[in-house]
Amino acid sequence: MYIVNENEKEYRFGDSGPKYLMKGPRMNFAVVQFMPGQDFKAHYHNVMEENFFILEGRIDIVVDGKVNTLSAGDLIHIEPSEIHYCINNYDTPVKMISTLAPYQESDKVEVDNYTYEK
Repeated sequence: MYIVNENEKEYRFGDSGPKYLMKGPRMNFAVVQFMPGQDFKAHYHNVMEENFFILEGRIDIVVDGKVNTLSAGDLIHIEPSEIHYCINNYDTPVKMISTLAPYQESDKVEVDNYTYEK
């Protein structure tokens, strides 16, 4: 058992991206934040499934080319091999929880030149 406070960790990109509160041994748990206009490169996972639960704001999460506009209280479940891309197209920050399981040390495959219907 352990306890960690969000304030003890930092976002990957300063004011945005994931902030991992737990990595393994069976899952990852992160707080994720994006400021207006910020995004996270399209990618997929071979083994891990990913969930995003929106705490504040709105975000577009594109899964296999389909735009899903989510807001506070929404949860999206993404299966392994589904390409997903997150972008904050709105005028306020978005804050959400991300869980990834089962834990894999390295399971992210980035997708270059990702396009989708807007």
